[in-house]
Amino acid sequence: MRGPIPPRLSKWPFLLSDALLLALAFLIFVQSRLPMGPWEVLSCTLCVAVGAGCGALPYVLEYRVLTKLILADHLADATAGLRKLEQLAGQISQATSLWQTVQESAGKTAATAKEMADRMAAEVKDFNEFLKHANEGEKSALRLEVGKLRRAESDWLQVLVRMLDHIYALHQAALRSRQPSLIDQLGQFQNVCRDTARRVGLSPFVAAPAEAFDGERHQLLDADAKPEPGATVEETLATGYTFQGKLLRPAVVRLRNANGSSLSHADDAAPEDGSEQNPMPTASPRPESP
Repeated sequence: MRGPIPPRLSKWPFLLSDALLLALAFLIFVQSRLPMGPWEVLSCTLCVAVGAGCGALPYVLEYRVLTKLILADHLADATAGLRKLEQLAGQISQATSLWQTVQESAGKTAATAKEMADRMAAEVKDFNEFLKHANEGEKSALRLEVGKLRRAESDWLQVLVRMLDHIYALHQAALRSRQPSLIDQLGQFQNVCRDTARRVGLSPFVAAPAEAFDGERHQLLDADAKPEPGATVEETLATGYTFQGKLLRPAVVRLRNANGSSLSHADDAAPEDGSEQNPMPTASPRPESP
């Protein structure tokens, strides 16, 4: 809201008076002899002071009028604010009269909401119990199925390892027979069988001759025997296996001492009936993942 326009005071008479007084002071200064007398100094000072007062007087008067107008404007705003406060007080009294009705309605609504919340909590509790029992039943069924699958995996893994052990024994027997055609046929058959086993994650491996004995990848036919320091592998008696990158069974080997003599055990000797003995330890089952 724009305030009232202050009246404009004509300033040229005051400025003209200021100019005349300053001119009079200059005239007195010019016509006087130096040094100036006290009356002349007093006249010049009085002319300059009165001239300055005449020049500043219109601005002072305008400032006083503007201040009074602003004060009146503020008083009008305060009066309008008081009227608004009176209207607000009337509205507050009306709202207070309706407050009791609203409070009663709010109490009824709160009671209804509490009842609905209790019912929802009971329904949620029953539903959680149902889900808990259902999850326990599903977990039990899944554990049973996983156990069956692991037992089946262990069974077919044992069968596959046993077959590869027999094929390795046949190949060793062919090597001892020194028949090139038989050695070639059984070697190809063993390679095909090993490639097939690798497709399901079972990888056979043998120890190379003169390879240093490694307690993690090699084992003796006699589990209680202790290899001497510096002993090397002379012959692989049974193939070792890894399943999906994890060691399933170490390779069974015959060792040679550091002095070049072969380590012989009672189990390494051939039977008296002349049949070829092939040690085939049972593969340990695959470790169950948690």
